[in-house]
Amino acid sequence: MKATQGTTYRMLGSRLNDVALQLEELRSIGATGKKLNKASDDPAAIRPVLNTRKQISNVERNLETMGKSLDTMQATDGHLEHVENIMQRAKEIMTNAINGSLNDEDRTVLADELVQLRKELLDAANGMVDGKYLFAGYEEDTIPFVENPTYAPLTYDPNDSSTWPYLYQGDENATSLEITPGERITVNLTGNDLFFGTSTWDTTIPTNNSTDAGRYDLFLELTQAEEALRANDQAAMQTSMDDLEGAAEQNRRLRSQLGNRASRVETAMEYQEGVKVDLTQIISRYEDADAVEAFNAIVQQETAFQAALSVTAKVSEMSILDFI
Repeated sequence: MKATQGTTYRMLGSRLNDVALQLEELRSIGATGKKLNKASDDPAAIRPVLNTRKQISNVERNLETMGKSLDTMQATDGHLEHVENIMQRAKEIMTNAINGSLNDEDRTVLADELVQLRKELLDAANGMVDGKYLFAGYEEDTIPFVENPTYAPLTYDPNDSSTWPYLYQGDENATSLEITPGERITVNLTGNDLFFGTSTWDTTIPTNNSTDAGRYDLFLELTQAEEALRANDQAAMQTSMDDLEGAAEQNRRLRSQLGNRASRVETAMEYQEGVKVDLTQIISRYEDADAVEAFNAIVQQETAFQAALSVTAKVSEMSILDFI
């Protein structure tokens, strides 16, 4: 069987096309650094690559969530530091009032300063991050604390939150975060726990709310300190000074707990970063090409392509007349 000139041209063209396609694929590998650009490049690698990509996506999502939570915890710590300074200054005022010889005007000045401190405490209690209230629980779009317009010292009932100096409009639900499979951690504080000293809160029945034993209502302590100072009640001032220290200690204790949780989140983030690096290395073994090998393969293929072009050019110059 003889190969006609047309058959020869078709065979040469097909070979040129194959060499050109192989060269194009090698150049694509060299340009992208990836040896796995489509499923047909390595069908056996597709499943592990897709699974690993999914795991990396989950890790990145967890890191983003933990990062936002850590930012919130750090912002919360700043507010708690301000609260501690407020309570410390209030205690200093009461100490001066008890130990110093003050006249009515002096006591009025100090009482007015306590009023300003209470306003600062309200600002801290209504602190926001990214447009959300920090201490409102799940009710993060609702301002958590407002002044009670009906408050009166004589009608105050520690077992009825509707008679307290300030009203809480949030809830008792703290936000928790899953930092590792099966491990959840509370990443914020609720206003009822921090500022009222009550671990539970009933938004519908005020008489169900009362400050836990051994804990303090920070707003009440500042309010009663002001009242004792204006009335020049030495016994009440001494009690207020002791209670202000207890309230400051309550804030420090909760701040310390929040700091421990923030440290745990940081540790979890470091661990997840390590997991991400490991997963990236795994996927790299399937996808990434060796730069030196890819360059050498391109050079070899270009040489083969040029050789094929040369042969094709010479063959195309030949005709039947060359053999007559």
